[in-house]
Amino acid sequence: MRFRNALLLCSLAATVFIAGCSQTTSTAGSAPEGQKVATNQIFTSNYGAVEDHGYPLPAIPINRLDQRFHRQIVNYDTRERPGTIVVNTPNRFLYYVLPGGKAVRYGIGVGKAGFAWEGEAYVAWKQEWPTWHPPKEMAERKPEVAKYVEEGMGPGITNPLGARALYLFNEEGRDTLFRLHGTPEWSSIGTAASSGCIRLMNQDIIDLYSRVRPGRNARVVVQQ
Repeated sequence: MRFRNALLLCSLAATVFIAGCSQTTSTAGSAPEGQKVATNQIFTSNYGAVEDHGYPLPAIPINRLDQRFHRQIVNYDTRERPGTIVVNTPNRFLYYVLPGGKAVRYGIGVGKAGFAWEGEAYVAWKQEWPTWHPPKEMAERKPEVAKYVEEGMGPGITNPLGARALYLFNEEGRDTLFRLHGTPEWSSIGTAASSGCIRLMNQDIIDLYSRVRPGRNARVVVQQ
C-alpha cells in the first residue's frame, strides 16, 4: 500500500439525505474509464434542507453544480467486489460498487497540489457528526486552528469533517490520517481544494455512510 505526500488535514462541513429520486438519461459529460454511458438514476432531488440528529443542514443549490457530480447510479465495469469504494481522483468521482455491474457515483473534492495521495486502505471505523482534530502540521501552517489539535472542534455545521466521517487505516492497521468526510462547501466538489482528504457533499456522505460497514472488507482504492 502506498500513500503520497501524507501531509494531512480535511476541510469544512454541513448537509443530508432525503427520500425521492428522478429517473433520467444523462451522458454527464465524457464517460470516465470503466464506466459505460447509460440511463442513470440521478438523485438530484436529495439535496434539500433537513435536520439530522438535531443539526439543521441547509439545502444545496444543486442545480448550480454540474450534473456529473450529482449522486447517481451508473453502469460500472470493475473487478472490485461489491462494497468496495473506488476514488477516481482525476475525474473527481467516488464509486461505491454495487452488484450486477453497477455503482453509486458521488462527486467529490480532492487534495490540492502537494497533498494528493493514492493507494489502498480500509474503513476501520465511522462516526456521525465527528470531532475534528487538525494535525500538528496544519496547526503550524494555520496557527488559528492550533487550539483544536488536542481538544478538538466539536460537531456542528462549521466543523471541517461535516456530518459524517469514514476513517481510513492501512493494511498494518494504522491510521492513515486520511478521511472520507462531508463538507458544507458544495462549490468545492469537482475541484482540488482539500488538504488531502476526500470530501463529499453532506447529503452524499450521509448516504455513503449508511452503506459502509467498517472492517477489513470495507476496501478503499484511491486512483491518481
